[in-house]
Amino acid sequence: MNTSPTDPAPPLAGAGPAAAPGTYGPAAEGRRRTRADRARQVAEVLRRQIASGAFDSDVLPDERVLIADFAVSRNTVREALGVLRDEGVVERRQGVGTVIVRRPYEHTLERLAGLAETLGTHGAVVNQVRVADVVRPPGEVARKLRVPEGGRVVYIERLRLLDGVPLSLDLTYLAADIGEPLLTADLAGRDLFGLIEQSTGEPLGSASVTVHAVGGDAHTCALLDIPPGSALFAVERLSRMPDGRPVDLEFLRIRGDRLAFHAELVHATDGR
Repeated sequence: MNTSPTDPAPPLAGAGPAAAPGTYGPAAEGRRRTRADRARQVAEVLRRQIASGAFDSDVLPDERVLIADFAVSRNTVREALGVLRDEGVVERRQGVGTVIVRRPYEHTLERLAGLAETLGTHGAVVNQVRVADVVRPPGEVARKLRVPEGGRVVYIERLRLLDGVPLSLDLTYLAADIGEPLLTADLAGRDLFGLIEQSTGEPLGSASVTVHAVGGDAHTCALLDIPPGSALFAVERLSRMPDGRPVDLEFLRIRGDRLAFHAELVHATDGR
């Protein structure tokens, strides 16, 4: 059994003879990669396959298959599986193999859609409404929603669960004329997008979305039922009506172990 902390890089198609000692460049750098580097690479590919539903049986391929597929050592494969096991994605079961115990769900960034609309086929989406009230907005919120000085907005805070497990904490600011009719609506059972469109009689038009990763604070992590400091997606989304008017500003904290964002992008051909 190979116990070296390094693995050779897999051969590149058509790469030709190995470079001479002392040669620099990608080939030499590949040979210097540690087993931990390669394990991380294997874990990342497997994590993506799991998220996309590549393994219908919920059991990962045998170690021998993974060794051949990734062209790495048995130790590297086992280290990669250990990474996924520590994340709570897989577990080893005697007589069965490595079993997927949690898949992150995919949420598209290609269209403006609510959580229940996107993930409803995966289970029941339930909203625990923590706050729903008319408030004076923070300055940045007022600026983005174009609220005049001294104006008010509707603030809605919801803990969102998928099949009974916390998924996200959503903090939403709505223009007053848009939000006030929603205070008596079914905030626990409906997406806000659907409620806005039902109330206004017209579809939402567009949205600007920013996503980055953060370590969760103790309070947020407690609400999401994860350890303090766990990875979260921090999402800011500003939604507009068809005429361009901003009406819905959301700040979302989403469990990084339960959701994956997905989009299909087309390369620009205008020469830029």
